[in-house]
Amino acid sequence: MKPVKVGLLGLGTVGTGVVRIVEGHQDDLRSQSGSPIVIEKILVQNREKARSITIEPSKLTEDPYEIIQDPEIDVIVEVMGGVQQTKEYILEALARGKHVVTANKDLMAMHGPEILRKAQEQRCDVFYEASVAGGIPIIRTLIDGFSSDRITKIMGIVNGTTNYMLTKMTQEGVSYDDVLKEAQLLGYAEADPTSDVEGLDAARKMTILSTLGFRADVALEDVSTKGMTGVSKEDILYANRLGYVLKLLGIAERQDDQFSISVQPTMVKNTHPIASVNGVYNAVYVYGEAVGETMFYGAGAGELPTATSIVADLVAVVRNLKLGVNGLQQTPVYKEKKLKTDEQISSKYFILLHVEDRAGVLAQITQIFASHEVSLESVLQQPNESNPEAEIIIITHDANKAAVDRVLDQFRTLGVIRKVKSVYRVEG
Repeated sequence: MKPVKVGLLGLGTVGTGVVRIVEGHQDDLRSQSGSPIVIEKILVQNREKARSITIEPSKLTEDPYEIIQDPEIDVIVEVMGGVQQTKEYILEALARGKHVVTANKDLMAMHGPEILRKAQEQRCDVFYEASVAGGIPIIRTLIDGFSSDRITKIMGIVNGTTNYMLTKMTQEGVSYDDVLKEAQLLGYAEADPTSDVEGLDAARKMTILSTLGFRADVALEDVSTKGMTGVSKEDILYANRLGYVLKLLGIAERQDDQFSISVQPTMVKNTHPIASVNGVYNAVYVYGEAVGETMFYGAGAGELPTATSIVADLVAVVRNLKLGVNGLQQTPVYKEKKLKTDEQISSKYFILLHVEDRAGVLAQITQIFASHEVSLESVLQQPNESNPEAEIIIITHDANKAAVDRVLDQFRTLGVIRKVKSVYRVEG
């Protein structure tokens, strides 16, 4: 039985996990795919570096083209990261008829449609399950499991770092600065945490999920993105008092073929299943017209969870090789992209105001809401001994984003309002 030969680009944490699984699960992989799977060559930055696994020195190379141009290698597994140079490697591999498995969310968010079109031209597979939510098989679920349904909403915790930070802030009252330092010490956050805490990582993942869920060519710039750097202990305290939990959510919604996509700190009702997803775990909530509500939960990162998704994709490539059907999976993009305007985006909002503590202020505030046709679900004033100003908490009924923005703009010019302290979308 002829083995399928694999070239591995990268031998970091995830690449090491791929080697462990492929070498340790040979019987299972042969049974599931119909062929032995052999890692033939591995691209590394330094062949002499000490490693946690034993690898034959002859398998290591510092030249990517030694792998990409090797006619014996059938599949390229890319776990090296990066965008532009990596894109060139993958496009050349496809041009040479090699199939590709990647965990690169940045690459697929920015250049996914182009890479998939090239793969189709060359009758090659490109699979990228590990690019979103680690070990959760959400991409294959959206492509295959929901192929007969119409997805109306995808809502997810897709960044483990920020979920860990918000969980610690909620459960232990830790400040943002302290929990960020802790996350960096534990290796959950990078030395430069911008991609995580500003929501950029989550936005890239929502670009991929929205493209698959709505079958349209969603670009990264279509995702309205707000990070968690402004979340305070005060916000979390008020959320808890009102029966909510703060989570950094990616939210993609569709109605009548128009859709909106955002990443933002969101107040989630504490009875909603996604509110109980804590620590570094991820969860993706999918609403389908036929199936209703479903949720997918699991480890969003790590050596073996992510490597498991990569090897599952590798098995799928080998099965297709056996059947002679590589590259026949249709590109997910076939619908026109129609983004909602701010007038069409609707949700509830939590608003915290610091105002002058005197009679008549609340009446002025409610009048401004009424003038922009934003109705209120609840209004309450909370005592805060550390703040000499009055604090007013407002939760609106469903209101369009443009109207709420006009209200907030007017608040910022109203003398009795000292500060618009916090504004959060409300879910559940």
